[in-house]
Amino acid sequence: MGNCNDAIPSGGEGHLDGTQSVDSPFTDVYFRAAAAILATKPSPAEARVLGELLLRHYGLTGTIRVLSSEVECTAEVALLNGDRLILKTSAQPEGRDSFRFQVAALAGLEGASGFASPQIVRTSGGTLMFEEEDISGYLQTRLSGVPLDQANATLDVLYRVGQALGRLSLALEPLKLPAIHRPVLWHVGCWPRLMELEKHLPSGSIADSVHLAMSNYVEFTKPQLREVAWQVTHNDPNPFNTFLTDDGVAFIDFGDGCWGPRLQDLAIAASHVVTDPSLALGGAENLIAGYASVRPLSALEAKLLVGLIKARQSALILINYWRAELFPAEAAYIKKNVARAERGLSILSALGVGEAEMAVRRAVP
Repeated sequence: MGNCNDAIPSGGEGHLDGTQSVDSPFTDVYFRAAAAILATKPSPAEARVLGELLLRHYGLTGTIRVLSSEVECTAEVALLNGDRLILKTSAQPEGRDSFRFQVAALAGLEGASGFASPQIVRTSGGTLMFEEEDISGYLQTRLSGVPLDQANATLDVLYRVGQALGRLSLALEPLKLPAIHRPVLWHVGCWPRLMELEKHLPSGSIADSVHLAMSNYVEFTKPQLREVAWQVTHNDPNPFNTFLTDDGVAFIDFGDGCWGPRLQDLAIAASHVVTDPSLALGGAENLIAGYASVRPLSALEAKLLVGLIKARQSALILINYWRAELFPAEAAYIKKNVARAERGLSILSALGVGEAEMAVRRAVP
């Protein structure tokens, strides 16, 4: 895949020459490296090998079940005492950087309030993850609850999800984490180049809407992102990664987390709940209002939000049509969010820039 570190600045600030850059480090080298990661099928580890890792690094034994996963190998571990854990492993060099980010993020969120997230289980040596010559990984608690995708997403539920997302943003803001600039194809900096994948879309209204949304993103939204706040973000709070538990709202899977516009997490979460064509924002109003009650939106963020939502929906459609062609046997899993994104984009495509900004302003407290 090549070394992309030359394109990636060191440190956690993500600023070049005192201002936030939206083009660098998101060079073509970065984009190719990020795309190569998602074009590589994860090698499923055998339960026997995972069991040996579990015993060697944690002194634990249990029943192991390998789960569906896009990049890393994810397995559920049922211990003899009934506890359930999640073991993530990767044989890819890129997996190490991703895991270093993920474990540092989860450790940094320990003790935070207003939301829940998995807890890291330390190795027998007290480290956050294990690294062997050919494999790395970590162990975390498994949250019990219902994913938002399967829940009754009432207006109150969406408001509480928005509040929890705002509190997650507050907790992530001060964190200085390793590998925040590693290649992530889902990052806003990659989105302009995603139009290379346009040929994988079926022709018709969705392809037209994607083309228009991405063109508007490049022309209108992207140039102004340098003016909004940037920080560590989850970068994928979708309905499969958002859980309703007895203790409130929880977020899992920080594998796409990175340094990005603070607004990005709200745009991503909102993009998945645009379902009602009778409402200006398709039903995302309450989630946006809940978030803004914790993290008030600046005037510029309110102006850019819908454009960012539409670009994210377009990115999801582009990436997943492409990956479904690469891995046809896993197409159903890969495209699990595509129909929702297509519906949401068709609803929001009716809004002009001014109408979209006014709809956001009406939604926030």
